Amino acid sequence: MTALTDHAYRTLTDAVLGNIEATVDAWLQDDVVDIDAHRTGGLLELHFPNRSTIVLNTQPPLQELWLAAQSGGFHFRFADGRWTDTKDGREFHAALSDCASAQAALPLRFAPAE
Repeated sequence: MTALTDHAYRTLTDAVLGNIEATVDAWLQDDVVDIDAHRTGGLLELHFPNRSTIVLNTQPPLQELWLAAQSGGFHFRFADGRWTDTKDGREFHAALSDCASAQAALPLRFAPAE
């Protein structure tokens, strides 16, 4: 695995978090689900109507993206053009979609930016 430059890592994680915020905003606008997103730097909190939370956090020293949800904590690294779980290789957006769907009690799908 080749390490990213600090700039490349920040660019990639900023794009991921920004895309998630845009998706949540679109769902709110379209009256799909009321998820409150709050971002501070590399930390994005998603607050669900049932008062549960998903926390996404960048980890620059490790060049990872972390996801904490009711179902557990997951670490992702960027390789071959995608963020994959460091334990089982699952793609980040698929994992986030599963966690968000479970916590919102309705099917939600996050996708990488085009």
